[in-house]
Amino acid sequence: MKPNKYILFLTILANVLMFSAANAQTDSAIGEISGKVLDEQQNAFPYATVSLLNAKDSTTVKGTLTADNGTYQLKEIKQGNYLIAIYVVGYKKVFKGPYSISADKKSHNLGNVQLATDAKELKGVEIVKQKPLIERQIDKTVINVENSALAAGNTALDILQKSPGVTVDKDGKISLKGKQGVTIMLDGKPTYLSAEQLANLLRSTEGNAIQSIELITNPSAKYDAAGNSGIINIKLKKNRNYGTNGSVLGGVGYGRYYKANGGLNLNHREKKINIFGNYDYGRNKGFGSTDIRRVNNTATDQTYFDQTNGNIRRRNNSNYKGGIDYFINDKNTIGFAFNGYNANGKNASDVLTLIGDQPFKTDSSVVAQNPNKYKYTGMSYNLNYKGTIDSLGQEITIDADYSEHIGRQDNNFNNKYLNNLGQPAKPDYIFRNATPSTTKIWAGKTDYTYPINKEMKLEVGLKSSFVETDNNFIFENYENNQWQNDVKRSNQFLYDENINAAYANLNKKFKTTSVQLGLRAEQTNSKGNSVTESKIVNRHYLNLFPSVFINQELSKDHEMGLSYSRRIDRPDYGSLNPFIYYLDLYSYRFGNPFLKPQYTNAFELSYSYKKTLNVTFGYSHTTDVMSDVLLTDTAKKTIFISNQNLATQDAYNLNVSYPIQITKWWSSNNNFTGFYNDFKTPDLLGKPFQSGRLAFNFNTTQTITVNPTFNIEWSGFYQSKQVYGTILIDPQYGIDLGINKSFLDKKVNIKLAANDLFKMQKSVITSALSSQNYVVNERWESQVFRLTCTYRFGSNDIKAARQRSGSSESEGRRVKSGK
Repeated sequence: MKPNKYILFLTILANVLMFSAANAQTDSAIGEISGKVLDEQQNAFPYATVSLLNAKDSTTVKGTLTADNGTYQLKEIKQGNYLIAIYVVGYKKVFKGPYSISADKKSHNLGNVQLATDAKELKGVEIVKQKPLIERQIDKTVINVENSALAAGNTALDILQKSPGVTVDKDGKISLKGKQGVTIMLDGKPTYLSAEQLANLLRSTEGNAIQSIELITNPSAKYDAAGNSGIINIKLKKNRNYGTNGSVLGGVGYGRYYKANGGLNLNHREKKINIFGNYDYGRNKGFGSTDIRRVNNTATDQTYFDQTNGNIRRRNNSNYKGGIDYFINDKNTIGFAFNGYNANGKNASDVLTLIGDQPFKTDSSVVAQNPNKYKYTGMSYNLNYKGTIDSLGQEITIDADYSEHIGRQDNNFNNKYLNNLGQPAKPDYIFRNATPSTTKIWAGKTDYTYPINKEMKLEVGLKSSFVETDNNFIFENYENNQWQNDVKRSNQFLYDENINAAYANLNKKFKTTSVQLGLRAEQTNSKGNSVTESKIVNRHYLNLFPSVFINQELSKDHEMGLSYSRRIDRPDYGSLNPFIYYLDLYSYRFGNPFLKPQYTNAFELSYSYKKTLNVTFGYSHTTDVMSDVLLTDTAKKTIFISNQNLATQDAYNLNVSYPIQITKWWSSNNNFTGFYNDFKTPDLLGKPFQSGRLAFNFNTTQTITVNPTFNIEWSGFYQSKQVYGTILIDPQYGIDLGINKSFLDKKVNIKLAANDLFKMQKSVITSALSSQNYVVNERWESQVFRLTCTYRFGSNDIKAARQRSGSSESEGRRVKSGK
């Protein structure tokens, strides 16, 4: 009998709850100190820094921030005597205590503590103002973690969860102002990790190693002009401690099939050298189904297709990276880093297509078995240098990168034609194709920062990249008991690209206003060569990408910002290949060598209240929109996807992010995004086309803290009906549930999670074109139960690897690396 997954999950949950309760009763050495902070008008004071100090030597033990209602809690305090320090820039520092934590007295409530304005003036002495914990800069929001009590006793993931506008779900997936797909960087370098691997890395990075966290929703001219996603950049401090630390992770999961994953992360620091590396492995077996019902209309008749496709996927993947930093002296550092991945797998696909001239009538059918296998590998190398020229902030960085990505997919199609009686109607049609590909990327960049004065800074930089891709498509038919090449369907596509860029940013700080002006120039040379078809597309163009950022502090609690930037999105290298890729006999897709890049002008108006309630209104206008177009070929009676440039898209969005601390044990994080995307093109299937629809997304995460080492979390999302180009997507929704339990001073963490608990997630796609009659239903193995264990070891004070912003980051994102 197949075990009931709900009963299994609830049984494990009950056992963990009972174990947690028993463990909490025996851990009598843990205490708690709480209270509330008020300002000079007796109002709640949010985001005040509260530190727990050792009464003996005043060293910081841990820290936190007050919530919106001014309350705070310091939990998991060991036996001993402590002081409480409360501090906000511009106010007198308050010390309370000492307080004793013992088996007889585990908790203290300090009640209300009122802060007073610090009016002290020191004549003849220049007072350097300490940076606030959260500050809104001209093109980003910065959380200044260094020298903050928030860093003590917290990990990078813990600190991110406290950052305004950031949502971290129970799996460690990060959203910025309601937008997923955020680029996470460490010291300006993309991590290229999966959500699970990234969460493990952030849990392994102690808050004491972090200098600041930058939230960038509209990137400036310093960043590549490609892409419109936001960026979260975690800047690490220079390490003054030495030793070795790391973490090891193992997990299992079950949906329809079993899954497993594991990983190891290590870092070793000495006085002159820092060595780092990690390895992660995943093994996954999953299931997906696609059902397509469509009507092929011609001037003389109609043909009805009812297609069912079941797919079992097996995948093995590994990611690894390593490197070394050499500290020449306090001002000069050189480093070398490499990272790679290896993914391989195979799919077993069974397709049944029923064909008739009337609905639900079968005149003939096609039974197909379409297995395939694939393998993708990639390696990247980075050599870097950083030099600090003076103590005023003048510095230069240099990066040189090389990466190579190799892939191959082999597909087999075995089609049997049957009549209405289920008997063979004509000979089987058997064919196969192979798609070997190679991509090589060379890139180099240099960045220079020059502080003109205390209120003005200039940033300039140069970058060049060179890309070579070779995509081959080999199509063979099985005839006369042997494989024969089909020269009409085989093709080789070569693509070369060179981008040269230069940028300048000028920052100026006034009393309550900040302004940043930026300009980036990118000169692109590309050549697409369809060797078999003798088609060559050459392009040479120069683009300017200006950016403007203005931030205004209205008062202590109110800020507004206005930004503008011009961006570009280039097609990924595979989308330019014109070969036809078959999904089955009647479904296929093909690339477009004439696909042009799209350009976006983006505007954003933002408002922040007490650094907590964040409201953003955005508008963008995109020309030559690249879009997947799903159409039917009435002559061949097939359905296909192609890449095309629709004329324009006007996008409007309103985002509201508001975290709420309902009680001391219940916190809620909520994000709402409403948007309207208007697509327009003058010619699609011979006539003008326009599609637009008002839509919204809402997600919420509720966290229940049972005790300092145990919490329960559930999250839900709802996505309304949306339109993208020529396709309509029905509403989607789901609920996830998870529990976390920590042991051994938080060095061991066990997590039990259920994705899509009630198995509600699916995708239903229809056409926004009245002439296209199809319905595509997709389901996947969304309901998965997972158990994960993480163990962190070694020194908690050493700095993680010095990450570099490689010069090939945007080019690497355009390489597809497997299924």
